[in-house]
Amino acid sequence: MVAIATTQLSSKGQVVIPEEIRKRLGLRPGSRFVVVAERGVVIFKTITTPNLAEFDGLVATARRQARKAGLRKGGIKAAVRRVRARG
Repeated sequence: MVAIATTQLSSKGQVVIPEEIRKRLGLRPGSRFVVVAERGVVIFKTITTPNLAEFDGLVATARRQARKAGLRKGGIKAAVRRVRARG
């Protein structure tokens, strides 16, 4: 079920997330979000930090994909230098 509520923007640019929605989503002070806006729509997506086991799995997957693509440490370092030089 979708929760619908109204809120308003403060003079400091802050938005209060209604209590019912905070409780349903388990949001607590310090919760972090990615904010996406397009054509009058604003989306807040919670960011969660992966636990160490999840992080290890992500690193292993990234390494497998890099090997499959033929990437080596030297090539990655060079690509990072090129991107940073553009910036």
